[in-house]
Amino acid sequence: MSQLLNRVFVSILALPLVLGVVYLGGWALMGLALAAALIAVHEFAELVRPLRPLVLAAYLGAGAMVVAASVGGSRWLLGGLLATVLLTFVMQGLTGASQPATVSMGATLLGAAWIGLGLGHIVLIRDLEHGVLAVFTVLIAVFAADTFAFFAGRLVGRHRMAPVMSPRKTWEGFLFGTAAAVAVAFFAIYPDRDVFLTVWQSLVLGAVLALAGALGDLFESLIKRDMGAKDSGRLLGAHGGILDRVDAHLFAAPAAYYLIAAFGHA
Repeated sequence: MSQLLNRVFVSILALPLVLGVVYLGGWALMGLALAAALIAVHEFAELVRPLRPLVLAAYLGAGAMVVAASVGGSRWLLGGLLATVLLTFVMQGLTGASQPATVSMGATLLGAAWIGLGLGHIVLIRDLEHGVLAVFTVLIAVFAADTFAFFAGRLVGRHRMAPVMSPRKTWEGFLFGTAAAVAVAFFAIYPDRDVFLTVWQSLVLGAVLALAGALGDLFESLIKRDMGAKDSGRLLGAHGGILDRVDAHLFAAPAAYYLIAAFGHA
C-alpha cells in the first residue's frame, strides 16, 4: 500500500508541474526535456553498464536531439540523430575499448536515439498550431491509460499480455487503459473538433496513444529483464527512475506527432 500511495503522490505533484511547463513552452520546455533526457540517459547507461556504452556520446546525442528539435524542428532533430551516429563511431575509435564495437556502439545509439527522439517529438508536438492541446492530450491520455491499466490489472486481470517481458501486464488492464486514453482524447479535443482533429480522428489518436504507450512500456521492460533489473532507478521512489516514468511517452509522442501530421495538422 505504501508503494501505491507513493505512486499517487508523485503523480499528483509531477503532472501539474509538467503541464505548466508545457503551457509555457519555449526555453522552459526545452530545459525540462533536456534535463529529463540527461537523467534518463544516465539511468540507461547504468542499466546497460555490462555492454560498455559510450556514455558521453549518449549524453551528447540525446541532448543534441532535444535541443535540435527545439531550435530547428524535425529536420534538425534528424540532423541530431545522424550526428549521434557519427559521434558514436568517432568516440569508439578514440577510446580503443576492448568491448566489441558492435555491442558498445549499438547500446549507445539505442539509448541516445530512444530517449532523444522520444522527448524531441514532445517538443515538436508543442510547436504545432494546436501544440498545447496536443501535448496535454498525449501526456494525460498516456497517464490515464497507465493508471487504469494498473488498477484494472490488479482487480480483474487474468490473462497475461506479455509474460516474458512484463508478467504483471494483462489484456484486461490494456483494454481498460485503452478505453481511458480514448476517452481523454475525445473529451480533450471535442471542443476544437472544427479546427483541429475531428471526432473520429481524436478517437483514433486515443487508441494509438494507448497502443504506443503500452509498447513503450514493454520495450523498457524487455531491456530491464535482459539486464536483470527491476527499475531503471530510485529517483522517484516506487515509480522507479525517470526512464520508468517516460518510457511510454518515448513511443507515444512520435506516434502522436506523425498521426497528427497524417491528419494534416503539422
